[in-house]
Amino acid sequence: MSWLQNTVTRRHNGRHGIWGRLFGDRYKAILVDGADAYHFQTLADYIHLNPVRARLVKPRAGQSVMDYPWSSLAGGWILPPSKRPQWIAAEEALGRFDLPDTVAGRRRMVERLDRRAVTEQIKKCGVPVVPEEVDARCSHLRRGWYWGGQEFAEKLCRLAEKRLKERTNPSRSYKRTPETRAHSENQAEQWLSEGLRAAGVNAADLVRSNGSDPRKLALAKLLWTRTTVSQDWIAQKLSMRSAANVSQQLRRMSEKENTNKLPRELVRFLKEI
Repeated sequence: MSWLQNTVTRRHNGRHGIWGRLFGDRYKAILVDGADAYHFQTLADYIHLNPVRARLVKPRAGQSVMDYPWSSLAGGWILPPSKRPQWIAAEEALGRFDLPDTVAGRRRMVERLDRRAVTEQIKKCGVPVVPEEVDARCSHLRRGWYWGGQEFAEKLCRLAEKRLKERTNPSRSYKRTPETRAHSENQAEQWLSEGLRAAGVNAADLVRSNGSDPRKLALAKLLWTRTTVSQDWIAQKLSMRSAANVSQQLRRMSEKENTNKLPRELVRFLKEI
């Protein structure tokens, strides 16, 4: 997709003697819980109302979402089966909205979208509302790598675990992918919980102890070298003030000297990881 967008942009600009971006943004692909009606419906509406948010269609001036011809709605969903591309699963998609693949069902789909386009704010038209109390790790359509519930995300992490472990020397860009970071954060949370238990450290101990505490340093090194969580994340979880402090303490850390000061259970835990 990167090659396609760059190539098309260069050739288009060269042909017409212009410069600048041709596409609105970089290509984005996220994993979607298609088995869940809510997440499928919100994704479909988000896509079909894109022209409204971009002001390419003006419903309050009497235009319809059907006036934008370059969508799967105008180019597939609302067309009779004999005229739509065979690869568009319009009948299944309409069924997710409890609508039949008939003239009446397709008309109701358009009318529903046109109502949303008129009644909702233009910038937020079709954008799912994310509750304030939602888990901060939750992904959504505008930020993140999946669209689904927390159970769906955990399932994806389990499926990806084997594949992630197979990459013994992943590139820097691969380590920064949202999927890898999400999986790595889950792993870091697990190791941190087990490591603190092995070290006999509770939440109050973390706050009282200083940043050079050997137990903190041992766990900080494990998380920094074996996962992709940031030093900010480590500093917050281990009460080590800041990422700069984590970096400084790890540089000063003497492996042999630090190991001699660790509880036996923590040493055993670190060796087993």
